[in-house]
This record gives sequence, C-alpha cells and structure tokens, in this order.
Amino acid sequence: MTPHADPQTGAAVKAADRAHVFHSWSAQGLIDPLAVAGAEGSYFWDYDGNGYLDFTSGLVYTNIGYQHPKVVAAIQEQAGKLATFAPAFAVEARSEAARLIAERTPGDLDKIFFTNGGAEAVENAIRMARLHTGRPKVLSAYRSYHGGTATAVNITGDPRRWASDNGTAGVVHFWAPFLYRSPFYSSTEAEECARALTHLEDTIAFEGPQTIAAIILETIPGTAGIMTPPPGYLAGVREICDRYGIVFVLDEVMAGFGRTGAWFAADHFDVVPDLITFAKGVNSGYVPLGGVAISAEIAATFDKRPYPGGLTYSGHPLACAAAVATIQVMADEKVVENAAAVGETVLGPGLRELAERHPSVGEVRGLGVFWALELVRDRETREPLVPYNASGEANAAMAAFGAACKKNGLWPFINMNRTHAVPACNVSEAEAKEGLAALDAALSVADEWVA
Repeated sequence: MTPHADPQTGAAVKAADRAHVFHSWSAQGLIDPLAVAGAEGSYFWDYDGNGYLDFTSGLVYTNIGYQHPKVVAAIQEQAGKLATFAPAFAVEARSEAARLIAERTPGDLDKIFFTNGGAEAVENAIRMARLHTGRPKVLSAYRSYHGGTATAVNITGDPRRWASDNGTAGVVHFWAPFLYRSPFYSSTEAEECARALTHLEDTIAFEGPQTIAAIILETIPGTAGIMTPPPGYLAGVREICDRYGIVFVLDEVMAGFGRTGAWFAADHFDVVPDLITFAKGVNSGYVPLGGVAISAEIAATFDKRPYPGGLTYSGHPLACAAAVATIQVMADEKVVENAAAVGETVLGPGLRELAERHPSVGEVRGLGVFWALELVRDRETREPLVPYNASGEANAAMAAFGAACKKNGLWPFINMNRTHAVPACNVSEAEAKEGLAALDAALSVADEWVA
C-alpha cells in the first residue's frame, strides 16, 4: 500500500482524538499524538504522506508486522463463522490456540489460561501462585515492568508504579543482575550472577521464605532495558525457588513468541518456570490476547478446587483465531529463525559498529530483534544522557535524539536514556540496515550532548 496525503481527514482524526480520547501514561494537555493513516509490514504512515520504519513494533508486539494477509483473513473467516462465544464452552479456535501455544512452551506448561493482555496474565499468575502456596508475598525486580492493573503495577519496578504503590500489596523488590550498572560492584558477569543470587537469597531470608508465594522475573527485561541475564542466573533462581517451595514465574509478555530468536526467551537459558505469562506477539496484537501457561503441578491444585478468576472475553474466538494464524505464519515463514539471523548478522554487528563511532553510546545489548542502546554523557563515568525518569528540559537530549530519528523516517522506541531496536521479527535485512542508517544520523545529534 502506497502512502498518500489526505491532510483534511488527518486533521479530523486528530481533532476527535484531542476532544475525546484519554491516553494512557500521559498528561493529556501536553501530548500531540500522530494521526496514523495506515500500516503494512514494518512501516506505517501519516495523513501527510510521511512514512516511518517502525523500530518499536507498536509496543513491541507486531512480531509479524502490520496487516499480514493470512492473519487478517483468519480473523475475517472467524468473524463470519463464530465472532464471539462465552469462555465456559469448548470452541475450536480457543482449543487450537491453546494446543499450539502448549506445544511451544518449555517443560510441562501445557495448560493455558487466556486473558485479554499481559497485565491480566500477570494478575492471574500471581493469584495462582498465592493460592497454590497459601503464601502472600511476591518478589520482583526493581528494573521491571509487568503491567498497569492493580497487582501488576505494584509488582512493576519502574516509576510508573509510584502513583499506585501501596503497602498492602505484598510485593518486595530486589536487584536483579545488570553488570553495566551493577548494584553489587561486580567486574565480571560471573561475579554479577553470584552476587545477585546471594542478594536474592538474603532478601528471602529476611522476608521469611515461608511467606513468599512467587518470584516473578521478565526472562529478559523489556521496557526496563533489555538486560540479558548472565549465564547461570535464571538456573540459580530456579534452584532457590525449588529449595523454598516458591513459585517461579517468568514474564514473557514482551520477550516471547520469537522476539529473542526463540519461541520463548527461556529457551536460551534451558530453564523451565512454573508459570509463564504471555501476550503481545502471540497474535501480533491484531486482537487483544494474553495468557498464563501453567505447569502440571499448579494446574492440579485446581482439579477439584475452583479457580476463583475469570474474564468475559477469556479466549475470545477472534483473538484465538488470530493466534492460530500467527503461530502458523511464524512456523511456515520461519519468522523465529529470521529474528535470530537478523540479530546475529545485521542488528547486533551494526549496533556495535555504531557504538564504536558514537561517544553517546555506552553499551549495546540484546538478542534476536530485541536490542537496547544505553546512551550516556560520559563513557568513563557511565552518566546517563538524561537523569532517571527525566521530563521536560531535563529530557532535552533524548527528545532531540527522538526528533532526529523521526526526521530520518525511523519511529524509535525511547525509554529514559535508552533507545531500543525492536523491529518486527520478520524484518528484512534491508529494512534492518535502513533502521541502522537512521540511528546513525540520530546518534550524531545525541553526540552533541556528550560532556
């Protein structure tokens, strides 16, 4: 589809948005949303005819790109056959989606509880863990994001938690490993792993192991910075959980379904959790869908005891039909393999080459099509390019970098002092190189803010 200018329609869309749409995570009077006219593959465009290579994948969920014809057709076919049905019944699309997901989850996580998205998946995973163990507390990392609903936002570590934090949530935060900004003064990955595990064990000891229901971690944290855990860390957490009877939950809402070059990021670490939360890439976000993959042991807790949770649209037929089609497309078109190859041969080397030439880049890290650039004012001190949770004038450097990206036809993912390179999992080599060229130009702007 070729973009064409239609400013009059764009102005009407924008006016209606500003009059009536209440946007998430925003001061409503300070935002200026782009009016989007269309999207296809790795690109979208506005009503002025400007096109953008989407290096955000929406919110890191269009893993097969926009408007994939096979998934669109599957949604249309399902709408003509059975557009909706209550969750208490067995429905073909729902059953098949659950089967295909269970085939790809690690270990015995073969029961699937469907939700409308990732936050609800986390809510229900924590509820399952608390009911399974009879314990109240949950441990999660400071550098994390798990969702915006009541429990999920308290489990979250980043500043979006603060306004809704309360002392009765039963959540305790701890430091997960991150060598570049190590809270443990480590100098190697092995040291960081060992010290992070010791810190976690100390936290458990002082909180009381018998009070802790679950430890939840993003397998590879997403919005918080794409910090791949050091070798042995997730296995160490698994061992700690086994020793104390704690449920181990991996949040794969962002990292799952091909994003890291594997069906699930846990596959890279040979670790099987007790619960996995998923959403986003399961159907590329074409219709809202999320869920919890549940181990046999936890599922058995609710064989004779009702699970006290449910959603009107759990396993919605349109969403599940989209998931079935998406998983089939990913298998047939080798999308997971493409994500791994592009990460290894194009994005990884390309981003590291940019880091060599741009003093504003402190670190490059990632896997597959899941990468982060840590932008700094000083490589030696590792001072971030902007302060933690900066806004307004304090965030001017990142705002200038983002504007430069858009001027060069790239829509960037920016969080605090980082930009993430997270294109669709089926991004082509040429598209990835196009994105790298745009980043190269924008980083020259970031370099102007280096001390």
